[in-house]
Amino acid sequence: MHEKDNLETHAKEYHTNSWLYCLQLGFFAGLIWGVMRWLLYTISFTNVLPGFLAEPFMVHSFLLTGWGHVAGIAVFIVFSIAAALLYKAVLGRLLGPWAGLIYGVTWWLVLFMWLGPMLGMMPPAAKLGWNSVFTECCVFIVWGLFIGYSIAFEFTDEASREPSTVH
Repeated sequence: MHEKDNLETHAKEYHTNSWLYCLQLGFFAGLIWGVMRWLLYTISFTNVLPGFLAEPFMVHSFLLTGWGHVAGIAVFIVFSIAAALLYKAVLGRLLGPWAGLIYGVTWWLVLFMWLGPMLGMMPPAAKLGWNSVFTECCVFIVWGLFIGYSIAFEFTDEASREPSTVH
């Protein structure tokens, strides 16, 4: 009986560190969706380089190489960590998947319609081609959904923390 009480007390006291969780979430969001972007680039679904976020900081010819692709995925991971922390700070209390979906679309609009062309990361969307535009938009939607819904689920689903009652 004492062991059961101890487990229940531990279950009630445990709370996820939200900022550490967002760091981990951002890392895996960047890794998963960065590799997915690389794969979609490799099979010609998009012509936007995997390292487009590094374009203002690195030489373009390097970003075309294999190591440049790896560097691009690494920069996408750093970007995703920052985006996950920002999501938690600004939208962390919202429930459901919609906020994450809108978050992904917002980042796509900012990067592909405004900052990307302005900073030379990519040509304007009208010159990218429909395949690239739709592919990148879909990846960013799913990326934002991954971040947003993971945060919403972790910090609003308290029922999963309750101890199971096995009789």
